Amino acid sequence: MMYTALILAAGEGKRMKSRLPKVLHEIAFKPLICWVLEAVSGADGRIVVVGHGADEVKSVLGESVSYAVQEQRLGTGHAVAQAKDLFRDARRVLILSGDTPLITRQTLDAAYACHTSGGNAVTVLTAHVPNPNGYGRILRGSDGNLAGIVEHADASEAQRAITEVNSGIYFFDTDALLFALDRISNGNAQGEYYLTDAIGILLGEHKKAGAFTLGDHNEIIGINDRVQLAAASERMRERIIRRHMENGVTFLSPQTAYIGGGAVIGRDTIIMPNTVIEGDTTVAEGCVIGPNSRITASEIGAGSEINNSVVVASKIGGGVHVGPFAYIRPHCEIGDNIKIGDFVEIKNAVIGDGTKVSHLTYIGDADVGAGVNFGCGTVIVNYDGSKKHRATVGDGAFIGCNTNLVSPVRVGDGAFIAAGSTITEDIPNHAFAIARSRQTVKTEWKRK
Repeated sequence: MMYTALILAAGEGKRMKSRLPKVLHEIAFKPLICWVLEAVSGADGRIVVVGHGADEVKSVLGESVSYAVQEQRLGTGHAVAQAKDLFRDARRVLILSGDTPLITRQTLDAAYACHTSGGNAVTVLTAHVPNPNGYGRILRGSDGNLAGIVEHADASEAQRAITEVNSGIYFFDTDALLFALDRISNGNAQGEYYLTDAIGILLGEHKKAGAFTLGDHNEIIGINDRVQLAAASERMRERIIRRHMENGVTFLSPQTAYIGGGAVIGRDTIIMPNTVIEGDTTVAEGCVIGPNSRITASEIGAGSEINNSVVVASKIGGGVHVGPFAYIRPHCEIGDNIKIGDFVEIKNAVIGDGTKVSHLTYIGDADVGAGVNFGCGTVIVNYDGSKKHRATVGDGAFIGCNTNLVSPVRVGDGAFIAAGSTITEDIPNHAFAIARSRQTVKTEWKRK
């Protein structure tokens, strides 16, 4: 590629009625502007024009892009002009808005090919939409070629009947863009500097202007309020799920699944109803996820099942059964062929292969070996009121029901702990430990 992408993201987005800059609102668990940046991944350079909430936008995007600042919002032409010094050495410039998350790289690549092969000074991406209200209309000459763009506010009744609209996405040859920017005025109904006026300026100079019409008009949808945000979110959700189904994933209820754009799901995995998968999660082949489960930024091994449970920022091996109603908190590493049963919570722990944690147990800040059995109601007591401590449980240990392991403590390989014990001291390998008071029975006590 030989173009620089310029993303306009300075607007306040008043109709969102939010303290958050508009371009940082999310669909499919990713900020709008990040979807746009993904679409322009083929560009040689990426520039973002910031204004309202600039510091917040910069904190999300970091140093992955260059920045220009639009202090006063005086229109799209004015916004582009603020970045002139950053793109003037580029051969071509792609301009688009940071609130158009549905645009795809495939579409942009095809439009760029149209721009270069046509020898255009500018190429406008257009689409035919069912309701063109609010969009700038595409004007074509008698020969069918692009003749201009008129904004909705300035359009006549006849022009407003046109359904082909301006997407707000353009490829410019840089020299042509710089020439036009110096000649744009604000003599219009809004008193702003329209980038669309650059098209008329270039046509007036007998420069070649082309139009690339998108096959799917949904790709040009911009986000101005929460209703449009929800509509775009639904279209993105459908797009993502369709991609996974085409790759061999089964969705029992596609209408109730929410999958992030960064998720990777292996074939023959079944996604049950009401499942949410967020972030850069990887689910291997042959898994069953759900129903009613949420997985965030985690790795799930082949053949595992996550049933009615939550997994956050953790790694789970193959052949693992989790749930129902389990909570795997961040920084857990759970090995292969493990059972994490109902009402189990695990936090910042390593669990060895073949271990069983069947029900009603808390394991926090622990290193657990292979083949360990945790009885019902076991608690690793990791907090002394001021500091967290870590416990170690060796391979093949048996932890009886209702046991408290008070960290820091080590349970040796093959150790056996009697039910109801509170363990505060290390247990050697293959030892038996019991730590509970002697049972006392007082006969006739109740009657007396």
